[in-house]
Amino acid sequence: MKRGRSALPELVIAGEKIEPGKNYRLQLPLGSLYTSTDMTMPVYVKRSNHPGPTLFISAAIHGDELNGVEIINRLIHGTRLRYLRGTLICVPIVNPFGVINHSRYLPDRRDLNRSFPGSSKGSLASRMADLFLSEIIARCDYGIDLHTGAIHRSNLPQIRADLDDEVTRNMALEFGVPVVLNANLRDGSLREAAHEMGVKILLYEAGEALRYDELCIRAGERGILRVMRHLGMLPPSRRKKYPIEPLVARSSGWLRATDSGFVRTFKQLGDKVEKGDVLASICDPFGDELDRVIASKDGIIIGNQNLPLVHEGDALYHIAYFAEPDDVVESIENMQDSLLPDDELLVPPYN
Repeated sequence: MKRGRSALPELVIAGEKIEPGKNYRLQLPLGSLYTSTDMTMPVYVKRSNHPGPTLFISAAIHGDELNGVEIINRLIHGTRLRYLRGTLICVPIVNPFGVINHSRYLPDRRDLNRSFPGSSKGSLASRMADLFLSEIIARCDYGIDLHTGAIHRSNLPQIRADLDDEVTRNMALEFGVPVVLNANLRDGSLREAAHEMGVKILLYEAGEALRYDELCIRAGERGILRVMRHLGMLPPSRRKKYPIEPLVARSSGWLRATDSGFVRTFKQLGDKVEKGDVLASICDPFGDELDRVIASKDGIIIGNQNLPLVHEGDALYHIAYFAEPDDVVESIENMQDSLLPDDELLVPPYN
């Protein structure tokens, strides 16, 4: 016997009853600016007539991390959601205060992603965290939180997750980016709060703050669709096997500047490095070398600083360590070839 609309549980967000078979664009109230301008958190909801999981996709929890906004835009305007089962909740801008100010933080300098679970009577960050948890996360089974590197830092497309949880691990591997990192839960983070509520969550890191990166955007959109198929929210793909073989890194570390000065880089994002390789040199204003940054282990560069100015102790390269680094390099090259073919014209992804 088929289940009809009456079999679907009631879903209410921001006081709006979400009916099966409909799309909604909602605004969660966040208070106002000094000018009495109301601030809201935009929310897109698409609910199928057919039962299935509820998945949230969130972006710009740090206001200067913008790739995720475009990923969600393309997801919403794409054609694949017509086959949706279950419910998709997209929040393209969790932190509009930060987006307005081109800032990672809130006006009180708090990091929203260190303010969970929050409180309805706490600071601005605490109230926003509480609202996001109660109105969005509490209604979901799964989630994907979209991030970029910090300002002047770029991240290779990668998934960070609790790989000791089997369900989360399977989602992480299915996302289909070359690098998957086992990442411990951080106090006050959205991942920790979602975990406490029983919501399985992935964190996607790719690109640089305040910049769009086409490769990172395409990898993110495709990864979300792959996870949705894995969860039974979309039908299986008819395409041939995806050429990316994710590999798990159980550890990673930053190489830091050993002196202050101007940086000449010799290795880039995605490069394989071997113990003893010179990754960069640090020079004085006359171009005389002060010191070198040298790899301490074999690995893959998954993050790097873009600014050619450093103080002693600044993080320069984020290295992930794998049993077979060559396999990761091949997967990175396959990702670049499949998502950004040389002869492809970049056209608008939606009307």
